[in-house]
Amino acid sequence: MTSPLRHAIDMVAYSATRSGHAARDRATVADLVVDPGELGLPPGLEVSWLGVAGFRLSYQGTTVLIDPYVSRVPLSAMLRRRTVLPDRSLVSQWLPRADAVLVGHTHFDHAVDAPEIARRDGATVYGSASARHLMALHGLADRAVEVEAHRVYEIGPFEVTFVPSVHSKLVLGLKVNQGGELTCEHLGALTPQTYNCGQVWGIHISVAGVSLYHQGSADLLDDEVGNREVDVMLCGIAGRQFTPRYLERILPRLEPRLVVATHHDDFFVPLGAEQGFALGVDVARFPDEVAAVSRDFRVVTLPPPEPVACWPAPPAG
Repeated sequence: MTSPLRHAIDMVAYSATRSGHAARDRATVADLVVDPGELGLPPGLEVSWLGVAGFRLSYQGTTVLIDPYVSRVPLSAMLRRRTVLPDRSLVSQWLPRADAVLVGHTHFDHAVDAPEIARRDGATVYGSASARHLMALHGLADRAVEVEAHRVYEIGPFEVTFVPSVHSKLVLGLKVNQGGELTCEHLGALTPQTYNCGQVWGIHISVAGVSLYHQGSADLLDDEVGNREVDVMLCGIAGRQFTPRYLERILPRLEPRLVVATHHDDFFVPLGAEQGFALGVDVARFPDEVAAVSRDFRVVTLPPPEPVACWPAPPAG
């Protein structure tokens, strides 16, 4: 296992050459990008990336959002510990109507917008006890489902299973940042630092004869994942350097046909602006890391998010 000192040295070195890393990462993302229609999914099943670990899945008139995060908290809000709540105008601009929101964990870059989507659309939010607590703070406890591990939840044509997982230890490989449960007692206390992650979930989705697996944080509980043989892995790659043998452990368990690299962008940058890259993410190395496990796994990225007005109208019915 890499030592905390080694992690610290690596992060300092990365920071000193961040612009060079960003140029290589940008070129890699551009080289890997595919149109969602090229994912080989069944006709009518639409998948789009929302930025960070967020995705939209739509099929037969039902739309599910996973970890949608468009409010884009500025870095200054974190540094000054300001209250962080959903931005209604940004949710309207960047997110379509949804039937359900699936929350992998409750760090702000995964969960902050879920209550506003539920309020706007009457959507149901599925997640941990911390997600339910967050919804209750917004007066929306009736729109929250505290999920049970490995239970199948039917959402229209989607069958969704929450798989117990863990968050990568971003604090030099020693501990999880903002670990534990979200316990705020009022909305005004919701600073970035108080969005504790709560129980972490991998999310398995079956629909139209295919399966997808969303891993929003780069760590896992091996026995919980089991052997699933999914078609597409939506793979959060930030923080993987802090998890021993992450890809060696998870990829053989999932055997995905496609690995969609995600959670690589700088989530302090507003949508619509030129995106940077998360500190230390090193997208340029990721394809080789996957190939070292097996060359059978194809790595791709998806196009950047677009405002709702740019999306095609949903099919009738």
